[in-house]
Amino acid sequence: METAVFIVCAVIVLAGALGVVLSRNPVHAALSLVGTLFGMAVLFLNLEAHFLAAVQIIVYAGAIVVLFLFVIMLLGVDRLEDLSVEPITGQRALAALVGLGTFGLAVAFLVTGDIGVVGVGAQTADITDQYSNLRQIADVLFTDYVYAFEATAALLTISVVGAVVMSRRMGRDDEAQEASGDD
Repeated sequence: METAVFIVCAVIVLAGALGVVLSRNPVHAALSLVGTLFGMAVLFLNLEAHFLAAVQIIVYAGAIVVLFLFVIMLLGVDRLEDLSVEPITGQRALAALVGLGTFGLAVAFLVTGDIGVVGVGAQTADITDQYSNLRQIADVLFTDYVYAFEATAALLTISVVGAVVMSRRMGRDDEAQEASGDD
């Protein structure tokens, strides 16, 4: 049964990932991302990682994707853009080069790295005997990584404010253009 659930969810995750990358409509890409995140949550449930599955649905599918959709709708997806014109010359070639370099580094790491196989004990044993896994995650998140946590929250807030400012500025530019009679 676990293998069947894994295969079905893997197909859903791969189809959603392809939908995110290949979709021309940003709303469809965001909805494909939701499918990918739900498939990942079911895979976490299959591994009995209930906390990660809940975080996957609540935080990512529930909050981050809704934020993406909010910004997409705010910026306006009804405007068509010419995708054949590059705003920055050479960006596609540079992106392909960086992607190939990253892939090459990952392959080199896998070939030369000394990755040992973990046993069943490493997968099922507690991290420590003093605290639960959830308590340890909370301790690390709110002590060692509190600045990264707060910086992420600030970046998300700044991105939403920037999207609102950009959409209002575009709205005023469109109104000024209509008032002057230019099309």
